[in-house]
Amino acid sequence: MWLYEKKLEYPVNIRKKDLKMARLLLEQYGGSDGEFAASMRYLNQRYTMPDEKGYALLNDIGTEELAHVEMIATMVTQLMKGATKEELEGAGLTPNYVQRDHAIFPINSNGVPFTSAYIDTKGDYRADLESDMAAEQRARATYEYLMDLTNDPDLLAPLSFLRQREVVHYERFKNLRDYYLKKYGKNYHAK
Repeated sequence: MWLYEKKLEYPVNIRKKDLKMARLLLEQYGGSDGEFAASMRYLNQRYTMPDEKGYALLNDIGTEELAHVEMIATMVTQLMKGATKEELEGAGLTPNYVQRDHAIFPINSNGVPFTSAYIDTKGDYRADLESDMAAEQRARATYEYLMDLTNDPDLLAPLSFLRQREVVHYERFKNLRDYYLKKYGKNYHAK
C-alpha cells in the first residue's frame, strides 16, 4: 500500500503547443519500452523475487513508473492543448482524434495500442532483473532521442528528469541482481 500525493513527481508546465512532440511522447506512454509497460512489468515480477528485498524494490520502482505515466500524460496533454482538428491531422494524430478527441490512450507514437505482451515476466528472478536492466537502458535511450528533437526548456527539464530516473532504476536493479548472485549463486529457484 502507498499514499498518493496529488502532485507530479516533477513539475510539468509546457506552454508551447507541439503536436509532433506530443505524438512522439506517446511512445513513452503506451509503447513497448514506455512507462506503463515498465510499471506493469515490475509490479508483476515482484511476486517471483526470492525475498522481501526484491519484492520491495520492484514494488517501489513499479509504483514510481506509474508516476512517470502521469508525467508523460500531462506532457502530451499540455503539448496538445488548444489544437484544432486540422493541426491534429497534420501531426498524424487523426486516428486518436476520431476515437478520443483530445484524450490520450496508451498507444505508441505510431498509434499501435498497448498490449499485455509488453509485460515481460519470466518468473526467474535472474532473467527478470537482467530484462529490467535492459528495459531501463532502452527507456533512457528513448528519452535521449526525444531530447535531441526539441529545444523547448519546458519540455527538456521533465524529459531530463525522467531520463535520470531510468539511470537510477538501472543501478538499483543491477545492485539487486549482484546481491542475489552473491547470496544465491546459481540457484535460479531461490526462496
